[in-house]
Order: sequence, then C-alpha cells, then structure tokens
Amino acid sequence: AGLRGAVCQRCWLLAHYGRALRLRLPPEQHRQVVSAALRRPPRHGRGPLLLYVLDVLELPDPVLAQLPGLLGPDVPAAGLLVVGNKVDLLPADAPGHLGRLRRRVEAACAQAGLCGAPLVDVRLVSAKTGFGLEGLVSRLQRSWKCAGDVYLLGATNSGKSTLFNTLLRSDYCKSRAPDAVDRATVSSWPGTTLNLLKFPIINPTCDRIFRRQERLKEEATKTEDELSNEEKKYLNQLKKQGYLVGEVGRTFRRQSSSPLVDFDPDMLSYSVDEDPRHSPKKPEEREQFTYNEVKDARWCFDTPGIVKENCVLNLLTEKEIKLVLPTHAIIPRTFILKPGMVLFLAALGRVDYLQGEKPAWFSVVASNLLPVHISTLSNADAIYEKHAGQELLKVPMGGEERMKEFPPLVPQDITLKGIGTTEAVADIKLSSAGWVAVTAHAEEKLLLRAYTPEGTALVVREPPLLPYISTIRGARIAGTAAYRTKRPPSLVENLKTTERR
Repeated sequence: AGLRGAVCQRCWLLAHYGRALRLRLPPEQHRQVVSAALRRPPRHGRGPLLLYVLDVLELPDPVLAQLPGLLGPDVPAAGLLVVGNKVDLLPADAPGHLGRLRRRVEAACAQAGLCGAPLVDVRLVSAKTGFGLEGLVSRLQRSWKCAGDVYLLGATNSGKSTLFNTLLRSDYCKSRAPDAVDRATVSSWPGTTLNLLKFPIINPTCDRIFRRQERLKEEATKTEDELSNEEKKYLNQLKKQGYLVGEVGRTFRRQSSSPLVDFDPDMLSYSVDEDPRHSPKKPEEREQFTYNEVKDARWCFDTPGIVKENCVLNLLTEKEIKLVLPTHAIIPRTFILKPGMVLFLAALGRVDYLQGEKPAWFSVVASNLLPVHISTLSNADAIYEKHAGQELLKVPMGGEERMKEFPPLVPQDITLKGIGTTEAVADIKLSSAGWVAVTAHAEEKLLLRAYTPEGTALVVREPPLLPYISTIRGARIAGTAAYRTKRPPSLVENLKTTERR
C-alpha cells in the first residue's frame, strides 16, 4: 500500500524540477509500443477512436504520414479525429486565419492518405490555454459518445500530454477521476510518456448533455468584468502566453461533505519554553475507483510520443530545447533584405539572399528566445565560426567544445517567385527551430540558399502557413534591416466581449 503513491526518480524530476533523465527510445521501439497498444483486442465490441494530436507549427507533420503504417490492416480503429494543437502561439495574420490553418491540416491529412473513412473530423485547439477544448469535448460526446476507448497519438512535443491533462479536468472525464488519476507528466523533453496513462470517460447521457449546454450558454453571457479576481488573474496570465484563449469548465462535480477540522489539543497548550510536539500526520487516503465504477468504463489513453526523425531537437540539450520550443505567443520579426544579405536564426538555421532585383521581406516565426542576426554574405561564415556556441547566436550553447560535436550547417538552394508585397510566397522551415516566410514583389525571382544542421530536414512550405505575416510589423528601425515588433491582441472565445468606446 505504501508504494501505491510512489513515483520513479524520472517522473519526480519532471514534475518538480522540469528535468528529465536522458532516457531515449529509438523511433522503431516507440512505434512498437504504440502499435502494440492499438492492436489490443477490441473492448465492448468496437475498435478505439484515435485522437491524433498534430502540432500546427510542424506542418507538414512528419509522423502523420507514418500513421497508416503504424495502424496497419489489423488495427480495428473505428475512427480518427485529428486535433491541430498550439494554435494559440500563432498570431492572426489576416481575417479567417483559423479557416486557412484548418484547410492546411485537412490537406496534410489528404496527402498522408487519411481522407474519408475513418477520418471523423479536424479540430483546432490549444491544449495549454483551453481554446477550442469545449468544442472538442462536445464533438466527442456527440459523435463518439461512449462507444469505445480513445487513444491519444502524436509526435513528441505535440502537446499530447497537455491535452490529456486538460481533458482530465473537463466534462469528458468522470467527475471523481481527477482525484484518482495521476496527471500526465508534461515536459519539453521528448518521449516523457512511457506508460499508458488513462482516465475513464463519462457517459454523455441526454440529461448530462443538456446540463452541459446550459452551463456553456450561461458562461457565454459573462464578460471579463463579471469574473472573480482569481479568474481574471488566471485569464490575464493565459493571454500573455497565447493569442487564443478559452475556459475549460466542469458541469458535473463530485458532491463532497463538509471537511472535518482535525487538530491535536496538546498542540494548543505549550509554554514559550517548549517546542510544539508534532503529532504524526495520518497518511492521505488516495481516491480509489470501485469495481462498479470501472467494470464497463471506456478509457482515454495517453500513448508515448513518436520521436520525429531528422529533427533538430534530437541534437539539442534539455536547456537548448527550452529556448527553441516556443511556450508563449510568437511575436513575428520582419526584416527587409537586399541581395547579398544573410539571416541567421540562432546557429540552427541560415538563409542567404543570393540573387534578385529588389529587396524582399523575411519574417521569422520562431521562439521569442531565439536571436535573429542579420549579416552580409561576405561576413556570414566568419560570424558563424566566431559566434556559434556563444551568446550572440545563443543556441547551441557551450562554446567551442559544444560545436565540435554539433553537425555542420549544410546548404540547399531555393528558387522562389514573388506574389506581391503583402503576401508571402513560401515558408522556409528550418527543421523544428522555426521558419522564415518570404515576401517579394510580384513576379520577382529570388535565388536563396538555406542551411540547417546536417541530418535535419529543411522544408519549403508552399503555400505558407501565415501568408500575410509580413503585414504584422511596426515602423522600420532607422539604419537597420529590422522593423519594430508588434504583438496582436489576444482573443477569448467563450466570453462575451465588451465594446470599448
């Protein structure tokens, strides 16, 4: 009984210090673990629903194309629902940007051969800020009800465990479960979910769906001014972290009796010369499900993340990963470059503007903690040689010794043709470090050369994910190639907005 609440050293370090012991499973072994879980015999006479969590920043998702092979012909999946996560990190470049993002996710599914059955739907959410989560729960309860188990799948760092934790405290989970189920360990370190964590799914009866809809209607009539001080503080914190925010509430709460105050009368009667005697604390009783509560339960499982191959994150230390993976709303940084100029994204990526008739705009969409440095073509190699591993380029960090083991940057030539001064023609995606959206005059031909570390993937994404990103900028900074940054406002989806006069 004493071991029931024990956790391993790895989980303890993750939960309390945000650090992970360096434990890596090879990609093939990751796939075997997930595949074995999915090949379990169907329970309740029906195969599971697969909830695939896709990081929209990573489009095209390298793991999505592996999904048909991972499932295989002998996996009796009854449905697939693709969830585009982390939309809170991307600014609205123009009206309708969420519709464009959704179409890009749908196109990625089609390209991976996942169109039609068993694809149920595509949703856009933020597991971290709660945007789109109430809609996702409603969609699951309407279409899937409680027909079978649900498996969360996805690549490492896609936000799968964060989504699991958010669903655990939502109307999708039995009301007593959050007290009885350990929350998934969330970390930026790849592959932190090594066992199948699970929670029981609530049965969405007609009465429960009605009560839930009433709660959602009531909350939608509130304004920010009507929230409690604690709710306002939490909401403002989420707004600082993301552009799109949504509240995730609970309709069905466990009825709890009034807590008893337990005290030791001897503790109240000691003199100033005596130390209080600490009576031993009674061990906390962990919540336990009864047999009847779980005998027919349908479960939501969190599976291990599948490691992305050819990914720059696989080359980085834990400290470096925390700088590279964006955790707050990305503020785009735009630069106007002439031919012969070079843009560095830390020491992880480089874009050279080799040939063109006119200046072009290069908008960087990456973690706000990663530096961008502009140079000339003649100085670029010397700058990389001198500053890679140092503070100017920041990542990797560790000086010459670190760079001796880090792969060299390798080039790829890219030819683009401009659309116009307000619309980007393509994104140059520098593995998982971020991307550079290129905007050029109409019909203007550009010859570029982009670099990423050897063994990582460089992708030219056409059309770009945020085609109007260069318009989100402040005034030009005199004497430089840079524009002032501008952070668009945040949007709360399930509160009534108050008009500012």
